[in-house]
Amino acid sequence: MPTAYINGTDLYYEKRGDGFPIIFIHPPLLTSVNFRYQQVQLAGQFTVITFDIRGHGRSGASEAPVTYELIVEDMLRLLDHLKLPEAFVCGYSTGGSIALEALLTHPDRFTGGILVSAMSEVSDFVLRNRIRVAVGMSRWKPLIRVLMWGITWGNADGRQTFRNLLRDARRGNPANIHQYYRFSLTYSCTKRLAGLRAPVLLLYGNKDGGFTQYRKKIQSMLPHYDLHILDNEKHQIPTKAASEMNDVIGKWIRGLQRPREKAVTRQPAEPEAGIGTPPYAALPEEPAEQQPEA
Repeated sequence: MPTAYINGTDLYYEKRGDGFPIIFIHPPLLTSVNFRYQQVQLAGQFTVITFDIRGHGRSGASEAPVTYELIVEDMLRLLDHLKLPEAFVCGYSTGGSIALEALLTHPDRFTGGILVSAMSEVSDFVLRNRIRVAVGMSRWKPLIRVLMWGITWGNADGRQTFRNLLRDARRGNPANIHQYYRFSLTYSCTKRLAGLRAPVLLLYGNKDGGFTQYRKKIQSMLPHYDLHILDNEKHQIPTKAASEMNDVIGKWIRGLQRPREKAVTRQPAEPEAGIGTPPYAALPEEPAEQQPEA
């Protein structure tokens, strides 16, 4: 089991494939298992790095409170451990906020960002209330078990994925999960986005209605970005729309590696089409090679 002792705790990580590195960041309670499809499908083109945030999954508990700044520092030290000078950073949901923090504070190490169902702040009543509920439930062992079932079931595309997500979620430290949720309520980098110079890819589902406002907020502030909206998809893109997500990421990074005929700046909020990927073909429910051993 690969681990690295970083900033006072053991971080579990996996490194697969060959090519330019991409490091993935999961939301509270979930773990790197959430990116199994990305590991398998992108490892043929890129070096895919996934890790369990401190106090989550197979990583050690954190004595220091979990904050976005601390997670970014852990990512930097993990890249150092792997002898990687730079990487793309991909964050899902709350992990997207951490990806933005990484891009803003360490532009020399993070080449570009991929934001999946992400936000730069939590400002609307509905989402703030959902996170407050998670903050409260994560305080008590019986309630955090219920929370784990709900979050992992909502992100699962089949029974095997659900079992794997739930198994690793149960390994987490409740106090650290609680800290991660709680910090999400107060974090905001929206006003700093205008200064972000790295290329950014935005990926959202067109049925993720509550996050449309967060997508538009990010679009209004970023000086440069590409946008891809996935038809008939909600929030849980890494597991439920993995093939399309991975195809778009691959094409986008390859496009950055080739000279562009024209720079992309401030695309319309509602483009007529995405980056041009083929229709999403659903993954098998239980792809054995894409799942960790039970």
